[in-house]
Amino acid sequence: MAQKQVLTRAHQELFRRGPDEIFPSLLALYDFCQGEKERSQDHWRPPSSLLPHANGSLRLDLGEGQEPYWLNDWSFTQLCGLAGASKDTVNRLSPETARQVLIETLPQGNKPLQLYSEDGLIRSIHGTTYTRLHNADLVMMLREFAVDFVPPQKAGAVNPGATGLYRGEQDMFCFLIDPTGWAEIEGEAFAPGFFVWNSEVGKRSVGIQTFWFQACCQNHIVWDATEVTEFTRKHTGKVGEALGDIRRIVEQLVEQRDARRDGFARVIGKAMEEKLGTDAEEALKALTKVGIGRSLAKKALEIAEQNGRFTIFSLVNALTRLAGECEFIGERTDADQKAAKLLELVAA
Repeated sequence: MAQKQVLTRAHQELFRRGPDEIFPSLLALYDFCQGEKERSQDHWRPPSSLLPHANGSLRLDLGEGQEPYWLNDWSFTQLCGLAGASKDTVNRLSPETARQVLIETLPQGNKPLQLYSEDGLIRSIHGTTYTRLHNADLVMMLREFAVDFVPPQKAGAVNPGATGLYRGEQDMFCFLIDPTGWAEIEGEAFAPGFFVWNSEVGKRSVGIQTFWFQACCQNHIVWDATEVTEFTRKHTGKVGEALGDIRRIVEQLVEQRDARRDGFARVIGKAMEEKLGTDAEEALKALTKVGIGRSLAKKALEIAEQNGRFTIFSLVNALTRLAGECEFIGERTDADQKAAKLLELVAA
């Protein structure tokens, strides 16, 4: 097995999200993103047609004969970048002075810019090479193909109520797990999960990170993750293909989960039926044969005997209980590995 990892991406997202960015379910997130998609539109305008306005606050006229548009923090940052002016400096100026600075520094060419607006607000400004992937399309795919995957437990004191499903002004992030998808990987129990992210306005790439994990705390730190894989793509001409790529990655995770879960269930079923000998003496010999010390084996037999028979499952359960009582992590790991060896007897 590859070395286990601690994944903190969802933990970092939890720290930076406000209450208005948190969604209780994929359906709620989809409804919001779809409504946003329907209300938004692209404007292809040459830089020479852009005219900053100042009437108590800085706004932007697109030269379309409509009211000047408001700017949010992200589009204002992009506008300053387009003008080659420091955002922090422009932010400290009066609206009238900022307007004059931008008039004098914005490019005047005719190569069109892509301006993305919603209800009188400019959400982003890009050149011709940028291609948008809508959050709603990504979430719809997750609802269709991420079968049985749900948000993790809600966050604790750090950000009470945070679900792992976020959509902010600049980006979207989803943290989903399958709490019923436990399966065995090399003798240990893991469940599948993944992170997905995107930005309609070009703040970050679109991507997915899949993994199998053993625990997730209330602060959304993923512990003991294995088989961690990641796919990302920039918002360029072929970004639309990323939706199909991410869908296939999710489908593969679901297929892997189903295969492993079914296999795990068959192994457990056999383990619950198959006995390790007809009596305690035979069971003790069988346990020592797979490398379990006599002292630990006798304790496991005492626990299993309470259930009336020495099935492989009852002995694995007993060894797991005894592992939990070990003081040192090395001893616990060793005991868990020995319990896994018993399951290997019925795994074939």
